[in-house]
Amino acid sequence: MGGVRDGIVKKGKGILLGQMGFNKGGGNINWFPGHMAAATKAIRSRLKVSDFVIEVRDARIPLSSANQDLQPMLSGKRRVIALNKKDLANPNIMHRWIRYFDSCKQDCLAINAHSKSSVQQLLDLVEFKLKEVISREPTLLVMVVGVPNVGKSALINSIHQIASYRFPLQHKTKRATVGPLPGVTQDIAGYKIAHQPSVYVLDTPGVLVPSIADIETGLKLALAGSVKDSVVGEERIAQYLLAVLNTRGTPFHWKPLFGRVTEGVKPAHDVKDLLPNRRKPQNNSDVLYVENYVTEVKRVLYTTLSEFNGSLESEGDLENLIDQQFDMLQTALKIPHKASEARTMVSKKFLALFRMGKLGPFILDDVPDIS
Repeated sequence: MGGVRDGIVKKGKGILLGQMGFNKGGGNINWFPGHMAAATKAIRSRLKVSDFVIEVRDARIPLSSANQDLQPMLSGKRRVIALNKKDLANPNIMHRWIRYFDSCKQDCLAINAHSKSSVQQLLDLVEFKLKEVISREPTLLVMVVGVPNVGKSALINSIHQIASYRFPLQHKTKRATVGPLPGVTQDIAGYKIAHQPSVYVLDTPGVLVPSIADIETGLKLALAGSVKDSVVGEERIAQYLLAVLNTRGTPFHWKPLFGRVTEGVKPAHDVKDLLPNRRKPQNNSDVLYVENYVTEVKRVLYTTLSEFNGSLESEGDLENLIDQQFDMLQTALKIPHKASEARTMVSKKFLALFRMGKLGPFILDDVPDIS
């Protein structure tokens, strides 16, 4: 960002959270792994012959999760923007985003790729939009595109499950590969979802643009998991998340929670304690165990922000607040203070809470003004 010094700079009515030390010692960030160049070329060639595009974006970053290099091609196609992970996005703001895309004359639908009813709603919209084409074309191609880790493969799997139920006689096809790390799907594969006419859904690998000029967009993508944590650094991502929470005053909304702490329940000792256990169902004591753990983290952030006497618009003051919060989170998260990788451990656990929705639903992008 030309002319922007490390720190926080005002931009319009809001605050732009800039580099604020996030790039110190980090060098150049490799946003564009080698396989993405070949994948982008393949996607462009298939876009030319596709009849419809489902562009999957992360509902928490409706603009930042768009691949800007592909937008000129996508804008000329029949398309619906599927804002996935709506369960992690703030429902009080989501309707404003739908209205924004509607003002741009762009079909948009908030979905949860793991919900069959939600995906069915998306398929109904796609079929409606293809109604005229279906009457004269024997074969139709629907392409699914998006940056890494927005849930494309999960969507493909749900579509395949619905198609298998609709058309039980069709040959079984391999499910799309789903992985926890961005960039798992590296090949482009087709999945037949309908007969007469034949409709194929093309899954594609997630690709980022070769360079991201706006560091904040890059940090949002990293926070949402579209860029591997190790590329940016867990601590830098956690610092950014704390800066967002503090400048928005989010911890103040958590104050009513602190009267409901369950006595006699100790906080969890590891992030894995918060993850679903596939071997046995979670019981009520497990839920209380997790909730008390989350409440302690929220209490730390509320206490430090409410006692903060500096200015959130001052780079130095905000950095001092975040440093203090890191120290207190280390205690809350039961991480030994002598641990050599203490900050990294704090960051990993804190980011896990955000990504699982334990800190609440968020939309990190600001809705553009509708002119």
